[in-house]
Amino acid sequence: MPVRAIRVKPPQILFHFLASPDYLYMKLIVTAFALLLTCAIPSSAQSAWERAKQAAKDKVNQRVDNKTNQTIDTTLDAAGGKNTPKPASAPASTTPAPASINTEAAANTPASTGPVSIAAYQNYDFTPGDTILFADDFTTTLDGEFPEQWELLHGQGVVNKQQGYQALLLTDGYYARVAPRLKTKTYLPAQFTLEYDVLMLEASYPLLVMLQGANGESKININHNSVDFDPREGPSLSGTNPAAIHGEAAFGKWHHVALAVKKQQLKVYIDQYRVLTVPDMHTTPTSCEMAGIGSPEGPLVFRNVRLAVGGGMNLIGQKFTDSKIVTHGINFDIDKAALRPESMGTLNQINRVLTENPDLKFEVGGHTDNTGTSPHNLTLSQQRAEAVKTQLIAMGISPTRLTAKGYGDTKPSTTNDIPEGKANNHRVEFTKIP
Repeated sequence: MPVRAIRVKPPQILFHFLASPDYLYMKLIVTAFALLLTCAIPSSAQSAWERAKQAAKDKVNQRVDNKTNQTIDTTLDAAGGKNTPKPASAPASTTPAPASINTEAAANTPASTGPVSIAAYQNYDFTPGDTILFADDFTTTLDGEFPEQWELLHGQGVVNKQQGYQALLLTDGYYARVAPRLKTKTYLPAQFTLEYDVLMLEASYPLLVMLQGANGESKININHNSVDFDPREGPSLSGTNPAAIHGEAAFGKWHHVALAVKKQQLKVYIDQYRVLTVPDMHTTPTSCEMAGIGSPEGPLVFRNVRLAVGGGMNLIGQKFTDSKIVTHGINFDIDKAALRPESMGTLNQINRVLTENPDLKFEVGGHTDNTGTSPHNLTLSQQRAEAVKTQLIAMGISPTRLTAKGYGDTKPSTTNDIPEGKANNHRVEFTKIP
């Protein structure tokens, strides 16, 4: 029996109708044509038309979904865009805020309250000195002011909040130069550590560490591609940054920089990576400065500076005989109990001590300075002690070998009247228990 001819629109007209912005109308068209085509086409050709019908239907749904997503994005942007999700591939903004304006950019992703991952930091071997000579996180300096603990040697600098943190910005000068205020001009011991956080911006030049010694000044250039050591005497040396902090991957983020000096030897770390080792600097540093080419459009931004005597605690393979280990390398953000990643250098050492001495048990004691109320400090120190205990358990130490106790500000090791004293009172102690 012959098939009755039915007039239908050509395929291009069909897709013209399917592209209509009216969702319900498009759905009705698809359904109607699907019914007509099913009735009009012989069974031998129906499979091909079924595939065409499904393809058309999928195309409609995709176009509608895309239009809906665009409408949502437009609506959120019109409302201020604060909750608009950013594409994962979009680069972070690197345009610095003017130094004279107190603008708080989107803060870094808050640190996890859980154990710090040792996958990235399992080889991190930096441990800071045990007595802090100088410390400044710029939280006591008002926006738009220059910090009292620093000396401005050249150029211009100002404290301003950047990505949620108080920081010092070097905004003008070739070179802009600042130095910590200490009682003597030569204050660096034979063995010391220097730590700070730097915000690497695409529009900025590198922030330099200048080491002064008897043989002149050496320059450490820490940038988004490498760490370069340029001495007054001796060969220049360089180390290339790992891919995770190389090139554009370094921009728009805070990075922790750590220097360990032992006489004329130097090690430089960025985040969890040791990037450069200098066996002989051909000089012994006696003082230091922070410097670089600064501008309002590309300021040099740094914070959380700590200079300490000693460093490189090495207890591996030794039987533990002291009753207590006092550490200043286990750090937390201000008024928080989440471990900062650079704490893993000290924690790796403690973990190895416990592993080498299977009968050893510790009380993890948390201590604060006297900022804030005593009840608050007691609670905070307990939370921090618990965080350290949790991390060591996550690293394989049995819970039966550890206890945690917060002491707040009840047992200061030194005065709280100066910033260095407060920094020394921020500590974690490991006390041997039966």
